Amino acid sequence: MPLRDHLRLPRRPAAEATTGDQHQASAPLVDDAPGGGWVPDGMDGFERLTLGLEEDKQGQNIVTVVRRRAPEGQRDPDRRPVLALHGWSDYFYNAPLAEAFDDAGYAFHAVDLRHYGRSLRPGQTPGWTDDLRRYDADIAAALAAAARDHPLPPVLLGHSTGGLVASLWADRNPGRLAALVLNSPWLQTHGGTPARAVARLATRPLARARPYGTLRLPRVDFYWRSLSAEADGEWDLVPAWRAPWSFDLPHAWLDAVLAGHRRVARGLSIDVPVLVLVSDTGHRGLRYGEAMLAADIILNPSAMARRALRLGREVTVQQHAGALHDVYASPEPVRSRAMADTLRWLAPVAPPRED
Repeated sequence: MPLRDHLRLPRRPAAEATTGDQHQASAPLVDDAPGGGWVPDGMDGFERLTLGLEEDKQGQNIVTVVRRRAPEGQRDPDRRPVLALHGWSDYFYNAPLAEAFDDAGYAFHAVDLRHYGRSLRPGQTPGWTDDLRRYDADIAAALAAAARDHPLPPVLLGHSTGGLVASLWADRNPGRLAALVLNSPWLQTHGGTPARAVARLATRPLARARPYGTLRLPRVDFYWRSLSAEADGEWDLVPAWRAPWSFDLPHAWLDAVLAGHRRVARGLSIDVPVLVLVSDTGHRGLRYGEAMLAADIILNPSAMARRALRLGREVTVQQHAGALHDVYASPEPVRSRAMADTLRWLAPVAPPRED
């Protein structure tokens, strides 16, 4: 998410509610308890596993792993697992992405991190964390679940904020991955180092004094319109998990992200090949328009590409013409070309093909 104007946003009175606010509040959250094993998911042909993590002031944290269903006994241990991490205000919904990886011989898994999507519980602040390292537990639990059937070193795939989380995790965990794939990763604060320094001066006191407090953002739905089948996109999005606008920004979360950006700016030493996918076009506008259906309207692709070179020794950047911020959620044929390019890049770690 861009930060350019986040520190001087107008606040809307708490009593003022929109139809979208009411819709989000009335939509159901998942209530699966940990320990129930794999159960059918709301996405047709998929199943989910609910895992319990530590408790905090808002109750037990949950992480949810999602994968395609398969007949009993048909989890091939020679398939290399893929674990996908979503971005801010998001969750896993991209069935074609899972199908493409599975059809290519991988074992695709996605995770809804704590306080997101299927893992969000009543009373929890959406997206909240006070340290990106807390997601180590989420990733560890999800990888352990995948490794029960697929023990090969995994491919980790991260989108946007999930790309930042995945990059930092890979740097702290050498020898664990086969490859790292980043889909429009949020690696840098808008405005670079000076903007990040100013932002941290404002957010650090708030994060310490009111870690669960939030900065309320303007209700802008441009990106949602480009994704949702209710507007100009192709995806069926659950309102409780993916509202038309961004979550409000928790003070502690924002401070944690800025700390992550600072760590990337200093340079990481990721020990596996890294693929970075970005759109070829960034676009910002005050009014919704057709140009937003073929560009990254959230982050600056050129800035992402430059900062990605600080991730490790072997980094490949691919620009995709007409791609959205989520390259794999772009309209056809953009997303299919991106997926084909990803699979070609992954060829050195591809699982053996079945005869």
